[in-house]
Amino acid sequence: MRRRFGRGGVATVVALVVAASLVACSGDDEEREAATDVVTTLAQALSAGELDDVPLSGARPAEAQEQLDTIVAGMGDVEPVVSGSAVEVYPDNGRATAELSWSWELGSATWDHTTTVELTGAGEDWSVRWSPALVESSLLEGEVLRARTVAAPRGAVLAGDGTPIVLPRPVVRYGIDKSLVDASIVATSAQALAEALGIDAAAFVQRVAAAGPRAFVEALVVRAEQADPNLLSGTPGVAALEDTRQLAPTRTFAAPVLGTVGEATAEVVEESDGAVAAGDEVGLSGLQRRYDDTLRGTDGLAVVVVDAEGGEREVHAEDPVPGTDLATTLDVPLQTLAESALAEVGPASALVAVRPSDGALLAVANGPGAGGNNVATSGRFAPGSTFKVVSALALVRAGVAPDDAVECPATTTVDGRTFENYDDYPAAALGRITLTAAVANSCNTAFLGNADLVGEGALAEAAAALGLGVDHDLGFPAYLGSVPAPEGATEAAASLIGQGRVQASPMAMATVAASVAAGRAVLPRLLPEVATEQVPPATPLTAEEVSALQGFLRAVVTEGSGRALADLPGAPVGAKTGTAEFGTATPPATHAWMIATQGDLAVAVFVETGESGSRTAGPVLRDFLAGAAR
Repeated sequence: MRRRFGRGGVATVVALVVAASLVACSGDDEEREAATDVVTTLAQALSAGELDDVPLSGARPAEAQEQLDTIVAGMGDVEPVVSGSAVEVYPDNGRATAELSWSWELGSATWDHTTTVELTGAGEDWSVRWSPALVESSLLEGEVLRARTVAAPRGAVLAGDGTPIVLPRPVVRYGIDKSLVDASIVATSAQALAEALGIDAAAFVQRVAAAGPRAFVEALVVRAEQADPNLLSGTPGVAALEDTRQLAPTRTFAAPVLGTVGEATAEVVEESDGAVAAGDEVGLSGLQRRYDDTLRGTDGLAVVVVDAEGGEREVHAEDPVPGTDLATTLDVPLQTLAESALAEVGPASALVAVRPSDGALLAVANGPGAGGNNVATSGRFAPGSTFKVVSALALVRAGVAPDDAVECPATTTVDGRTFENYDDYPAAALGRITLTAAVANSCNTAFLGNADLVGEGALAEAAAALGLGVDHDLGFPAYLGSVPAPEGATEAAASLIGQGRVQASPMAMATVAASVAAGRAVLPRLLPEVATEQVPPATPLTAEEVSALQGFLRAVVTEGSGRALADLPGAPVGAKTGTAEFGTATPPATHAWMIATQGDLAVAVFVETGESGSRTAGPVLRDFLAGAAR
């Protein structure tokens, strides 16, 4: 724990320790007691960093105090704990000796060492022979101590193939070096730099003004490949320092999930209870923050003696303990492809890809419109007609076979509220159609007309069989959806088409698709070493149900709203589109969804505001699947 020099503090404790440990080995009792008192006073004084009460020889008190302050200034804001050993008195030549034991708590490390104190005098009159060697036994006049933290190599965040995703990459730190600019124009330079970098100029100018006269005040850190080497060249005080930072392959690469690494904020320092100091490199968000203790490792320590010419010799060293790597399931090419597919989408958007065979999250991408928020795994939205996969399972369990006929009128009324199909619903798919056709064309009224077949709790039970609506701690921010019991007939009807209070994240809907492909409830996982025990569904999927669901999704592509995916290369594609109304506008805005399966890959695409699932989310999904096939 960091502690400032000052009077008091450990003085009382040290006095007791010293008094108990100073046992005379020889000499007159009075001389021995007097010498012991002086060593006790010295230990207290050195612990507190104040020599006012110590009788000294060899230097005036003010000179000794100045030397002590200079010697320990480089040790940081810490207090040593100093205690004394047995006093040896030599009455024949008027001298006595004792050992001082020093203990410095320096971050996570401790430096213990001993020095020898010499006293001169006789009877009750003893004084300490002042020397820099009282602080460290090898110190000579003009030499000082300096403690340095040796940063532990941070653990890497690994992709699913074991290669590092996040590792030290070159950056450029733009800022104002106040030692290089006259104080009268420093504000002008700071203003110019902030405007050139596009940051808050007033706030930066204020930070520069508050910093010390020789400080480097950082404005912005950019990746080396994005840095402008000629930015404001010639402007006094503007500096660009080359450095490294823990970074992913690109600025956006899974950023809301992986998080960032940087200098500890005041909040992080306060919450660390002394484990983190200002200036330490720590995780600031995402996985980097949650698993910072594991990734950060333990810093080492070096204590050096620095002479007047700047030469150094090491007197103590403790090697750092490297941080532990954090494994993920992410696939770097697929994550990059997902972010490329979302790059031109204006509203908040997300794409999540799951491997059905083991639940591994291969891509967890958020589009630029998400504003840095983790929409992909923790967003909460009405899933619209993608939820008809769940509703179709509930109907199959109620006895409706895929080839059974259901009615699909243009509109239907439930408890006084009129529901209709989406605007460009194909007229040829109205009337008496099969359940498979109702799913393929996303007929709202067919599902609403059979709402009475879905008993209480049946919809939530069907959702759980597909991995939706079951809470788990996956080791990262994750929302697996919610299918609450409906409040009345209208809400029960709305729930069947993914409206009402039914909610899901893009990851949750990718999990539904993955469960259909795998034939069982899939539990998504991002961190292989985080053990999560899956809650088995009350009614697991049967082989017949899996066959029906896979047939429904395939029919969406071959004869329904997902025809745009029919010519994709590779394994057959199954899909489901979805559009969900939200908000209070007239007409209401709509979320656009599409989920798909292809081989051992399940994908969900979400766009917060779009025209429809097939028209808005569909092209993004197609681009991703086509790229994945390549």
